Amino acid sequence: MRNIINSIEDKDVLSFLEYLKYERRLSVNTIDSYGENLLLVSKYLNKDLINATRDDIKNFFDNFDGDVKTKAHYLTVLNSFYKYLLFMGKCSINPCDGIKHPKLSKKLPEYLTGEEINKLFDIRLTKPIDYRNKAMLEVLYATGTRISELINLELNQIDFDECIIRVTGKGKKDRIIPIGDTAMDALKNYILNYRIFLVKTNDNNYVFLNKNGSKISRQGFFKILKGLAFDAGIKKDISPHTIRHSFATNLLNNGADLRIIQELLGHENLQTTEIYSHLTNKKIEDDYQNHPHANN
Repeated sequence: MRNIINSIEDKDVLSFLEYLKYERRLSVNTIDSYGENLLLVSKYLNKDLINATRDDIKNFFDNFDGDVKTKAHYLTVLNSFYKYLLFMGKCSINPCDGIKHPKLSKKLPEYLTGEEINKLFDIRLTKPIDYRNKAMLEVLYATGTRISELINLELNQIDFDECIIRVTGKGKKDRIIPIGDTAMDALKNYILNYRIFLVKTNDNNYVFLNKNGSKISRQGFFKILKGLAFDAGIKKDISPHTIRHSFATNLLNNGADLRIIQELLGHENLQTTEIYSHLTNKKIEDDYQNHPHANN
């Protein structure tokens, strides 16, 4: 991971990225992505972005040869940049005004059925890493945490008596999530009986460790999850986020309020959470099509 702020020469772009870092508290990856996008547009236009006109920006998008999703991302980044400049009084117009945002087809999130969850979680427990994997899966499904929140979980963020975990999400915002008995039992069993075989130094407080005693990486767990899915005979292309989607979908299917799910997932806007209501509506439609009189 690199920090692009250190290589920015355009003072306006640098100021914007520092705003994203210190005021918006966005992740390094997000800031790098924004910075790289802005630098590419500036290079294409062969001028500083503060001097770009509407025709310049329109010309950039007219000749854009990326996919629709990438094009939409560039427009979002540029809009954010120019709105920041307007707010700071550094420009008088937003050259992105009048450029239509590309329409993105809403892809419903992939999730696992109860049967698939049971297959995935049916791990043969023989080694310490097996118990770690089991605990990670159980906690993911029981809490709906992001993978970044899970791998950064530390021992002092777990309250065994209250059966809750405290996680730090996007924008450095903390939230408290209840955790059920099954997941808590798997977590406690791993920490008390098997984590000791992975620890190399006493000052390592991360819960989930790899074979070298370091915090397990996103890529490391992604690879583990792919292997477990293959062993379980699951054909879907799953990721840790699939487990998060499964958590939310299961809650909604069992009558949970959408705002409660929003709080548990750490979504800033309810609109983000509403995708799951579309997903459950799709399931209702699919189930109805199986009714013998559905097509009469």
